[in-house]
Amino acid sequence: MVEGLTKAFGPQTIWRDVTLTLPKGEVSVLLGPSGTGKTVFLKSLIGLLKPEQGRVLIDGVDMVNDPDRRVYQARKRFGLMFQDGALFGSLSLYDNIAFPLREHTRKKESEIRSIVLERMEMVGLAGEERKLPGQLSGGMRKRAGLARALVLDPEVILCDEPDSGLDPVRTAYLSQVLIDVNARIDATMLIVTHNIEIAATVPDNIGMLYRRDLIAFGPREAVLTSDDPAVDQFLHGDPVGPIGMSEEKDAAALAKEAAAAAESAPRRRRIEIPLQLRPTPGMPPRQGEIRHAQRIEAMLPQLSYPAQRAISAARHNRQEAGGHGGA
Repeated sequence: MVEGLTKAFGPQTIWRDVTLTLPKGEVSVLLGPSGTGKTVFLKSLIGLLKPEQGRVLIDGVDMVNDPDRRVYQARKRFGLMFQDGALFGSLSLYDNIAFPLREHTRKKESEIRSIVLERMEMVGLAGEERKLPGQLSGGMRKRAGLARALVLDPEVILCDEPDSGLDPVRTAYLSQVLIDVNARIDATMLIVTHNIEIAATVPDNIGMLYRRDLIAFGPREAVLTSDDPAVDQFLHGDPVGPIGMSEEKDAAALAKEAAAAAESAPRRRRIEIPLQLRPTPGMPPRQGEIRHAQRIEAMLPQLSYPAQRAISAARHNRQEAGGHGGA
């Protein structure tokens, strides 16, 4: 649970008064224009950076304000998948993934080997133990970083732009791996990305940072049908709107754009909401998806009509496909 989190570097406020709860076992995505501090937010969640105000609570430990000893222990409940994989170039893939176990546990090498090989299989890297990072493709390095994030059995997995530098095919493969991992271990996941395809198909929930605020956080369908101008512009990749090259536009620029748009262009259609990715056949049902469906059912009357319609359509499509639960 995040309460009133504010972070600044000197006189520059990065974001302020951010409050949200990552639902247990669900997959969430955090969007936002470049420079809105999404990576800073991830590092603040695990205590690598100290916000000026607020709290980050995980099972009673405050990652912002508690003593370093408690924060260090609680950090083991998180797994962090870095943007570039953050692998040690001189170590084999096996030793890279084994590193947290050797550093933070007293497990025997036989136990470490069992865990490492299981996690490598989980992310599609079985048989690649002896390779060095320099011999791996970009997608393999990303999956190696994910395997290393999994070896300590984290309760929360944070993924920093896992799609960066990947082509669409590798991005789709990695998206499926993330969903399958969530199905197998039921960990809470937060993915930072700019990729609208990931945001539209992977998560249960979407959040967005803009102009130092968390302007949206809620069910995938509710955010994808949002009429907030910044959210709408970002999801469409449209140059017309409040987001500019320096993140935000002044009032005069916005008024000029609005007048031009009203004269020359009809209102664009909403993006069609695709089906959410499901676990690969043979995987267990995603418990986070089931809990999410129950949670959405309770809040459905409070959601906008477009969101309600999208959720109902998704439920109908799942039932036709023979799927379980799901909103």
